[in-house]
Amino acid sequence: MTVKDLIEKHGFTPLSLPDPERTVSGCYIGDLLSWVMGRAKGDNVWLTIMSNVNTVAVASLSDVSLVLLAENVRPEDAVLSVAEAKGVNVAATELPLYEAALALRQDV
Repeated sequence: MTVKDLIEKHGFTPLSLPDPERTVSGCYIGDLLSWVMGRAKGDNVWLTIMSNVNTVAVASLSDVSLVLLAENVRPEDAVLSVAEAKGVNVAATELPLYEAALALRQDV
């Protein structure tokens, strides 16, 4: 499944999609950036509530397919500009982390 397909299927709000055809495989949930950097795998959806520029840096280093911000978290425009420049896909959902993970379980 692609990032674009996943977002459309679940009604997530796209915030930055420089690479919407990127393949999604697996999911990682976490908010401690150093922990995520060492454990998230390439092509994972990263579920988090962290929305600062360091999140984009970790997403880029970890090579995740999508940062999915839960609980209706929205980053500042400057963060989204950095995400676009670094090729990091970002979307948002109103769902809590647990419910977002449950929604993804059949697709990733």
